[in-house]
Amino acid sequence: MKVILRSTVDHLGRAGEIKEVSAGYARNFLLPRKLAEAATPSAVKYWEKGKEKRAQVVAAEVSTAKELAEKLAGVNLTFSMPASEEGKLFGSVGKTDVLKSLKAAGFEVPKNSVRLETALKTTGEHEVSLRLAPEVSAKVKVTVSARE
Repeated sequence: MKVILRSTVDHLGRAGEIKEVSAGYARNFLLPRKLAEAATPSAVKYWEKGKEKRAQVVAAEVSTAKELAEKLAGVNLTFSMPASEEGKLFGSVGKTDVLKSLKAAGFEVPKNSVRLETALKTTGEHEVSLRLAPEVSAKVKVTVSARE
């Protein structure tokens, strides 16, 4: 089934793109959440009118994401958590902790940009990746130390 994306969908595409997806995915996920609409000839004409404007908006978003990625390149976040003698934390450092620390440091990062498979549960240095745009990512060093 052909659909026109109304907003950017991870692993699928950006707003305004026409994509071929399975009928079930469109019917059960994209259409009810208003993330896409059926690609009828009239809908395609409507979306073609705003193509240039969307391209400018995407270019602006990518440029701001690249600037933010350059600023984040040298950032080192430090967390002090209670830990055992072996270095295992009594708790963890998760996505929200990283976001709060970045915000405190003066960086406005989108909520869903932090890519952590699992929360950090050991002391030491870790590298956390941030996906600022589909084609722009940055890495931040996170140092977790044991609290006395």
